[in-house]
Amino acid sequence: MNILTEHDFNITTIDTGFVAARFAASYLITENNHAVYIETGANSSLPNLLKALEYHNIPVENVDYVIVTHVHLDHAGGAGQIMQHLPNASFVVHPYGARHMIDPSKLVAGSKAVYGDEAFQASYGDIVPIPEERVIKAADEHVINFQGRQLLFLDTPGHARHHFCIFDERSKSFFTGDTFGISFRDFDTDKGVLIFASTTPIQFDPPAMHNSIDRLLQYKPEKMFLTHYDAVTNVSMLAEKLHISIDKQVDIMKSVANSDRRHTLLRKELMNHLVAELQTLGYTLNDNEIRRKLADEVEINAQGLEIWWDK
Repeated sequence: MNILTEHDFNITTIDTGFVAARFAASYLITENNHAVYIETGANSSLPNLLKALEYHNIPVENVDYVIVTHVHLDHAGGAGQIMQHLPNASFVVHPYGARHMIDPSKLVAGSKAVYGDEAFQASYGDIVPIPEERVIKAADEHVINFQGRQLLFLDTPGHARHHFCIFDERSKSFFTGDTFGISFRDFDTDKGVLIFASTTPIQFDPPAMHNSIDRLLQYKPEKMFLTHYDAVTNVSMLAEKLHISIDKQVDIMKSVANSDRRHTLLRKELMNHLVAELQTLGYTLNDNEIRRKLADEVEINAQGLEIWWDK
């Protein structure tokens, strides 16, 4: 099944199919014929998530937890729907995000304000609430014992205040949501990987993001499982690249802040920076194709930088 990528320590990457192939991942961790999902994608991701269970011959009754790193809808939009298929699962979410999963009305309204009703419906559909009695609010350093496997939750603001990362003691790996940046496998070359900080609206906080990245490194992780997209290694080197990316994007924002063409110039400079990074990696796709592939990420990062600056 090409939507699944198997890793050591019973970790499976599931391509949720959201937006495009290899754009957004969910993860399945299995132990003793039981399972945990980390990230759910949107409602459209449900068939792929259930196919992963079927592939591993795990019944829906044996899914113990559904975890989302934060409540942005590309990570958590399908959570309510999949919980309806998993009778024994608890839903684990950051304390600041829990209320938006129990009653998604404000989350939906905010997203529609950004995307518009029609685009929101096309991307996310109807967001299903999760009963409060099924919700676990995982505060900083909360630990879940999953079939003898310790999952540690760390509060990691910077991308969003309602964001945690999950350290899997067994694999010495983090599931990082958007805290450890964006790095699409389609851009990998023999010289390395493109990775950049996600400054998505509306809670980008540069000092907090720097601190969160440094906190993750204290655990000496061997791998980072990114939602966008899949596993990366060489963690210390990529962390340094992320620190540079945060500062570079902030510097670009400052350089265009007083222009009456601020948004246009910001997008242009962010894109030029990423294209230049890919060129140093020896990436050979033509310039127009690179820009097409990165256009949405650049637009969202630009919006987040402007909201941060205006605050």
